[in-house]
Amino acid sequence: MKYPMNDQINHTSKAKMLPSIDRGLAEPICRQIYKQLKEQILSGELAQGEALFSTRQLASDLGVSRSTVVEAYDMLLAEGFLESRQGSQTVVAQGVALISTKEAVIRQEKKPRRQINADFTTGRPDLKQFPHAQWIRLLHQAAQDLQPDDYGYTGPKGYMPLRTEIADWLSRGRGVAVNAEDVFITAGATHALRVLADLLCANHGRVIMEDPCHKGLYDTLTTCNCEIVPIPADDHGIRADLLTGQERAQMVYITPSHQFPLGGILPASRRASLVRYAREQEIYLVEDDYDSEFRFSGSPISPLYALDPQRVIYIGTFSKTVFPALRIGFVLLPKELQKKWCYLRTHHDVQNPMFEQAALAEFLRTRALDRHVRTMRNRYARRRQGLVDALREQFGEQCVICGDASGLHLAVRITGHRFDDGFQSFCLSRGVIVSTMESHCIVKGEHLDQLLLGYGHMEPEEIAKGVRLLAECVRDYEASN
Repeated sequence: MKYPMNDQINHTSKAKMLPSIDRGLAEPICRQIYKQLKEQILSGELAQGEALFSTRQLASDLGVSRSTVVEAYDMLLAEGFLESRQGSQTVVAQGVALISTKEAVIRQEKKPRRQINADFTTGRPDLKQFPHAQWIRLLHQAAQDLQPDDYGYTGPKGYMPLRTEIADWLSRGRGVAVNAEDVFITAGATHALRVLADLLCANHGRVIMEDPCHKGLYDTLTTCNCEIVPIPADDHGIRADLLTGQERAQMVYITPSHQFPLGGILPASRRASLVRYAREQEIYLVEDDYDSEFRFSGSPISPLYALDPQRVIYIGTFSKTVFPALRIGFVLLPKELQKKWCYLRTHHDVQNPMFEQAALAEFLRTRALDRHVRTMRNRYARRRQGLVDALREQFGEQCVICGDASGLHLAVRITGHRFDDGFQSFCLSRGVIVSTMESHCIVKGEHLDQLLLGYGHMEPEEIAKGVRLLAECVRDYEASN
């Protein structure tokens, strides 16, 4: 392909389209140029019919070889983003922009993103403390140790060494005997719940759910066409005494070890009542144990699963203990559901990535995860106490702490105040991210005096500053209403 040498391009266009290159990146320079020009074409910054730099001019301006620019142009020509004819300029092809030039200008004129001054988002672990170097070594080791057969389709159950290590992990951490054959690997808790919704609630089935609940998982179930039957939860978890047998549900979704979001631990009497209910109704209890590793006093709570492995489906995740991007969780399934689970997993997504499973198996086998959890438990306990102290300093006797025995968040009741959707938006306008308890309620109006504050990812000084800003938001919001 010959490229024209004509440089009759106005100065404004040149300034607009000149790519920037970073010689420190592993990505080849020609691909950097290609990607940036492609983005300008798709966004409408480079309009259809607009001439590009000659390859010689662009190479000179960027300080690269002409062949590098030629290669970038070749890729754009091959994909149809550019048009070139012998003896004429290389121009942007017709009809390839995704938005108009006017829309592109509007996008460029958008205000910068709002500055965040305090972030109380829930469920975020402190990723700075994770042993990254050790994890990288385990990934390299997995790449060396895995056999050729492991690179193929290994099936929907998951990597057997990992299933074995998870069974051992539950035995030493939860005190419950688990057969590795009953452990099935998932892509996290949300994925597990989606498969279970298909498994148990096909054709618009009904799910009993705590209220308040995890809003994201509520949405997961409703997008699976499940009908939600809310049952109130208090500071001790779901009100099992309110179950009548008339709910006609296919499963009960609960968080008994650390109720989300109120934080309560389900008492033994309510656990027994739930198991009796499941047996009588011939339905399943789905237990989501999302963060009970971080219990600050005593050992983690024994799971509901231990009371009846045939009626309880246990969901576990490593998002809080390892890191969220790992996307590995697991379920403990009764024997009668395992064949159908495998069928559904095969048609959902087949399997989890093998290298990550192998690395996690070794992370568990060497007790590296046990050590990391112990370290982070102590760190989170100190941050929890710092948050409690800061809240009491700002709000005094109005502040009632709920469910602070474990986890990465606090539920706090501030009596005499009202926290609605407007309050959440008002805080965001001040750069403070906070959740109202009301935003997690199915039935509205019962928890208007409560907030939900995540702290796992925050340093002590960030917690203290954040609570001061939150207190200002409370005062100013009430003054404005």
